[in-house]
Amino acid sequence: MDCRRHCGACCIAPSITRPYYGMPAGKAAGERCVHLDASLRCALFGDPRRPQACADFQPEPAFCGSRRGEALRLLTEMEFATAPVPGRPV
Repeated sequence: MDCRRHCGACCIAPSITRPYYGMPAGKAAGERCVHLDASLRCALFGDPRRPQACADFQPEPAFCGSRRGEALRLLTEMEFATAPVPGRPV
């Protein structure tokens, strides 16, 4: 599957816990990455400063659904389903 134009769900829904270029505290789930441009494309695509988590993400129907709203919902659900719970062993 190719990345959907004008989506950006993968740059909004997931958290990134490690600091990276432009976001020294990382990024909270639901927070828009500062590198998401006006066309909802990653301005760091192909740049070595791009976080490894982003480079590792591959679009596929299970994550991206059939439209942007579905991608945001699916990725948000996955983010919260896999988020650490205080007091629960990892």
